[in-house]
Amino acid sequence: MGNDKRWLNIIKLLLKLLITVLSLWWVARKINFAEVADAFKHTNLWYILIAVLFFSLSKFISAIRLNIFFNAIKLALSGIVNLRLYWLGMFYNLFLPGGIGGDGYKIWWLNNRFNYPAKKLFWAILLDRVSGLVALGILTVVLLYFVHLPPSLFQKISESTFYWSATGLAFLILSAFYLSYRYYFKEFLSCFWLTNFQGILVQVAQLICVAFILKALGITDHYKEYLLIFLISSVIAVLPFTIGGLGARELVFLFGSQYLMLDMHYAVTISLWFYLITAAISFAGIYYVFNGKRLVDSR
Repeated sequence: MGNDKRWLNIIKLLLKLLITVLSLWWVARKINFAEVADAFKHTNLWYILIAVLFFSLSKFISAIRLNIFFNAIKLALSGIVNLRLYWLGMFYNLFLPGGIGGDGYKIWWLNNRFNYPAKKLFWAILLDRVSGLVALGILTVVLLYFVHLPPSLFQKISESTFYWSATGLAFLILSAFYLSYRYYFKEFLSCFWLTNFQGILVQVAQLICVAFILKALGITDHYKEYLLIFLISSVIAVLPFTIGGLGARELVFLFGSQYLMLDMHYAVTISLWFYLITAAISFAGIYYVFNGKRLVDSR
């Protein structure tokens, strides 16, 4: 049984590697490496530093949100321990994708440390994830109203129908999410609005992060379009088909920039910078891989 599970994890990792490589290969076929390299060369690193700060802020808020879910199931985890565990989970998600992953590690660690039911931990972490996706959906719909979409989109559907449908879908998803709390996850109901508001804050912080990446690259227009593509790419990157979202996000930026008639080289560069920032911040979690006792050390 153990060998079967190990082989399954190996196969999953190889598939992720294959899809990641194929995605990056496809992007590489469509862009001019010299232009991307030139964009990196002329990047203003001071703005990148500010982008890093806002990305870190988004993760700090996200960690607080997760701890609120834990508190809802009566798991009293100090803020600092939760933050350390969250950072370690980020490292596992990005750099060790073939194992149980960051979320699985959190469940395993909390179950072993506090003898807390794994099922309750699973639902807390899953709802935390879904609240992030709901926030992405809401902000995507909001941005749609400010982005100039290609006329070809409205050949088979009127603009008013498109926007009303998008708004209605967002409202339907939020309503369904609320009802799932009310009837199936009642112990989390008290934190529904707070955690969803925090989900919005997380994504806004990441949008500001991307805005500073745009500023660092010297891009002066089409901010709303690039931010819309970023939100859509964030939804796709959550799907566990590539390693840390690498390749998937770049594909969305490539196709999105073509559809919205933006510079594809800048679009891919934005995506790569965001991945590098994510990797740099997530790598800090490696400290707790080798210093596991410090997870609960009060110092």
